[in-house]
Amino acid sequence: MNNEMHIQTETRTAFIAIVGRPNVGKSTLMNAMLGEKVAIVSSKPQTTRNRITGILTEGGDQFVFMDTPGIHKPKNKLGSYMMKSVSSALGGADAVIMIAEAGYPAGETEKRIIENLKKSELPAILVLNKIDLVNREKLAETIAEYAALHTFDAVVPTCAEKNKNVDIVLEEARKFLHESEWFFPSDIATDQPERQIAAEVIREKILRTLSEEIPHGTAVVIEEFKDEETLIRIRAEIYCEKQSHKGIIVGKGGETLKKIGTYAREDLEAFFGVKVYLNLWVKVKEKWRDSDTNLNNFGFNPSDLG
Repeated sequence: MNNEMHIQTETRTAFIAIVGRPNVGKSTLMNAMLGEKVAIVSSKPQTTRNRITGILTEGGDQFVFMDTPGIHKPKNKLGSYMMKSVSSALGGADAVIMIAEAGYPAGETEKRIIENLKKSELPAILVLNKIDLVNREKLAETIAEYAALHTFDAVVPTCAEKNKNVDIVLEEARKFLHESEWFFPSDIATDQPERQIAAEVIREKILRTLSEEIPHGTAVVIEEFKDEETLIRIRAEIYCEKQSHKGIIVGKGGETLKKIGTYAREDLEAFFGVKVYLNLWVKVKEKWRDSDTNLNNFGFNPSDLG
């Protein structure tokens, strides 16, 4: 008789949507909770365009975080796609982490999110981010104002960029987990395809390198992704909306594009753990953000959101 006992480990999970206005720190918080960079981060608003899934597995617990685009009034078809992805994420969530900026009163965007929370009856944590920029009195005022608007399951002041109180957010989110089989393997941090990860990393470097008027008119398409075990070869095309923008992206003597490529390659090598050969090209596609065909070709297909 075999004396070994098989112990069934209980597994728990939850899909948790992270929502808030643009540039409030959603991607920064998710990356901090994961301990790994899976969502692009920029000081410019509306950085996240797709719903990005970050996965954290600890013991028998698996958190599935859905980082969403910042909620804003759409100005084009790309903006409408972004807002539809937020609605889709909320529809598939077990709970919500709502992020707002400490020291600022709730605006129309925050009030709209809260109304959606009330309708959905989803449990929610309020994260008041960027506490390093406000004093205690202002923070207390913000907490009191939000408490009057909605009964959150928890309110956590944080500075996600400096990893302050991120562990508290995670422990509060753990209360939302329920007994279930995992939806993802335990050794992955995101469900994004490798091509999408590469495209997002390159786009982040564009956002960080270029001036205000260019970045949101750019898209990155990975035309070639070859994994040769010790080397990954990537050929990417950067699309912009104007010929003048192309000149700015390329830069004098190609210096700006070279800088973008260097920064992107460093991040990609750190993520994939192997050397990366990165070949970047810049092309013009006028008004692509208002073209259904181009949006679809660039990976923004509304039908994918249901």
